[in-house]
Amino acid sequence: MPGIFNPEILAAACKDAFKRLSPWRLWRNPVMFSVEIGSVITTLGLLDAMLSGRPARFILGITVWLWLTVLFSTFAESFAELRGKARTDELKKGREDVTAKRLDAPDFHAAYDIVSASDLKRGDIVLLAIGDIVPSDGEVLAGSVLMDESAVTGESAPVVRESGGERCGVVAGTKVIANTCMVKITVNSGETFVDRMVNMIDAAKRPKTPNEIALDTLLLWLTGIFLFVVANLWALSYYSANTIGRGSAVELAVLISLFVCLAPTTIAALLPAIGIAGMDRLFNKKVVVLSGKAVEAAGDVSTILLDKTGTITYGNRQAVDFIPFSGLTKKELALSSLITSVGDDTPEGKSILALARDKYGIQFNAYEQKMTVIPFTPHTRISGVDYDGRSYRKGAADSIIENAAKLGGMTPEGVNEEVDKIAESGGTPLLVQVDDKILGVIHLKDVLKPNIKERLAEVARMGIKIVIITGDNPLTAAHIAKEAGVEHYMAQAKPEDKLRIIRDEQKQGFMVAMTGDGTNDAPALAQADVAVAMSEGTQVAKEAANMIDLDNHPAKLIEIVKVGREILMTRGALTTFSIANDLAKYFAIVPAALYGIYPELEAFNILRLSTPESAILSAVIFNAIIIPLMIPLALKGVKYEPMSVEQIFRRNMLIYGLGGIIAPFAGIKIIDLIIGGLL
Repeated sequence: MPGIFNPEILAAACKDAFKRLSPWRLWRNPVMFSVEIGSVITTLGLLDAMLSGRPARFILGITVWLWLTVLFSTFAESFAELRGKARTDELKKGREDVTAKRLDAPDFHAAYDIVSASDLKRGDIVLLAIGDIVPSDGEVLAGSVLMDESAVTGESAPVVRESGGERCGVVAGTKVIANTCMVKITVNSGETFVDRMVNMIDAAKRPKTPNEIALDTLLLWLTGIFLFVVANLWALSYYSANTIGRGSAVELAVLISLFVCLAPTTIAALLPAIGIAGMDRLFNKKVVVLSGKAVEAAGDVSTILLDKTGTITYGNRQAVDFIPFSGLTKKELALSSLITSVGDDTPEGKSILALARDKYGIQFNAYEQKMTVIPFTPHTRISGVDYDGRSYRKGAADSIIENAAKLGGMTPEGVNEEVDKIAESGGTPLLVQVDDKILGVIHLKDVLKPNIKERLAEVARMGIKIVIITGDNPLTAAHIAKEAGVEHYMAQAKPEDKLRIIRDEQKQGFMVAMTGDGTNDAPALAQADVAVAMSEGTQVAKEAANMIDLDNHPAKLIEIVKVGREILMTRGALTTFSIANDLAKYFAIVPAALYGIYPELEAFNILRLSTPESAILSAVIFNAIIIPLMIPLALKGVKYEPMSVEQIFRRNMLIYGLGGIIAPFAGIKIIDLIIGGLL
C-alpha cells in the first residue's frame, strides 16, 4: 500500500494539479477561482510591463506566487484523492478479468456459461468452487463454503458463508477456499459496495456535503466582502492621491495581492482534501462509506441505537438447557423442541438441534417427514412446524402464552417464574408449545462481545446517548443493558418500534446513528442519519445502510463518530487559522500599499519589513506556501478528544486562532529577510 510520501503519488498529484487549473473544474471552488482570475490579470500586466520596458521584477514575483497559490490548492485536492484511490487499486486489480460460471438453472448439476463478471446482472445465479473469485455481491442460495475475505477486509481468518440465516452474503473480490455453493447475484455490474466506495473517493462523483456547502457559502460571502473592501481601497487611494498631491492610486497588482491575502484561501484550498481524507481514514478502519453526507452526520450524532443481537452480543445464542413443565422429562421436551426447530436455519435453531441430539441422543430425520414449516416473523415472534396432525411452536414467552390461550390452553404453574429467572440471568427463554399445551422452556444464552463495555463507556463520555434495541423481554434487556453499562434500552422491539424511536429523536433535532445486521433492521437503517450495517449481515441490511463495517464490530461506530468529529474540528480549526492569519497580512500589505500617499503609515510597519514591495511579495509568498504546509493536518485531521463545545472553542482559539496570528508575522518577516535585497 503506497505511503503518504510515495514518489509515484506525489508525481501523479503534481501532474494532475495542472489539469485542475482548468476554469471548468476550478469554478466549483469560488475562492480559488477568483484567485485564478487575479493570476490571469497579473499575467497580462506582466506581459504589458515587459513589452513596454517598465520594471517587471515585482509584478513577476506576484504573478508567479499567485499561480503557485492556485496550483498548491489543486495539488492538495489531487493528492488527497490519489491517496484514496491508491488504497483501492489492489481491489480493482484483484477483480480484473474475473469470470463466473453462470448457471442456466438453480441446480448444482445444471449447464453453465463462462462469462465476465461485468456481464452479470441482478438475479443471475453462479456456481462457485474452490479457488474461484466471487464475481459480484450476492447471497448463497445453496451450499456452504469457506471464504478468504482478506482482499476486502484485510483479515486472514477464513469465514463461513452458507445459505439461510445471517451469513449468506458474499462480497465481490473474495475467494472460495473450501466447498462449493450457488450464489444469487444481488447487484448489477458496477454497483457492488466496493464499487460504490471507489466512486465516493473519486471527487468527480463525490457530491458536496451540507457542511461543505455551508462553509462554501461563508467563504463566498467573505470573498465578496474583501473584494468590496479592495475596490473601495483603490477609490480611496485615487481620491487621496489627487487631493493631497502625493503618491498615486494603488496598482492593480497590489490590489489583487491584497485581495488574495485577505480572502480565506487556506481553508478554501484544503476544504476538498479534508472531506476526501476523512473517507479515506474510515476505509483504513475497514469501513466502506457509501455516503459522504453520512460521514459528516457522524460528527453531529447525539443518539446511537445499537441492535443487541450480533452487535452488543455475539448474536449466536446457544441452547444450554431444556426445562420441562407438567411432569415431562427433559428428553421428551428436547424431542418437541427439536421438532419445532427442524426448519429453523438460524444459529439458535441449529443449537437447539445440536443440544437435543448430542445431549439426549435424539435422532430425527426431518427430510423423511412430511411437515409444514412456520417461519419466524418479527410480528408473531413464533416459529415451528405442523407435523403429523399436530402443531409444534416455539417463541417469545408472551407470544406463546397468548397463542396457547387462543387455542384454549392454560399456562402451567411456574412458567412466569422460570421465564423471569432465565431473563434475569441474562439468558433468553423460549417457550415450547404443542397444540394448546405449553411443555417447557428452552434456555438460550448470549454473551457480550469483548471490551464492549469499555467502548460504550467511551461513547457516553462523548456526550452521546446510547439505546440498546432488542426483541428480548424486558428482564433480559435490562440485564444485558446493565452488563454493558448502558442506561437506555428498548425491549420486545419490533421494526416499527425502531423506526419510532429514531423519528422521535430526529423530531427533537438530534442526529441518530444505528448499527444493525438483520433484515428486520433495514427500515430503521434507512431512516437513521448514520446507518452502519455489518458485512456479515443480510444483503437487505447492507443496501439500507450508508456505511458497512467490514470488521462486524458495533464498537466501530465509535471510530466513525470520532472521524466525523475530526472532520468538523479540522474544518473549524483551519477556518479559524485562515481568518486569523489575515490580520498579519493586513499589517504587512495595507501600510505598504498606501505608504506613497501616507508616509505616516510607516508606524504600522511593526515587522520592520525592508521595502513596500518586499512586504507585499512576502505576504503573497507566505499565503501560498502555507497551503502545502497545512496539507498533512488536513489529511490527518485534528485529533478528537471528548470535551465540551466551550472547551473545543477555547482550544481552537488558543492553538489555531492565536497560532494563525503569530505564524504569519514570523513567516512574513523571515521571507522578507530572504527576498528584501532582491527587489
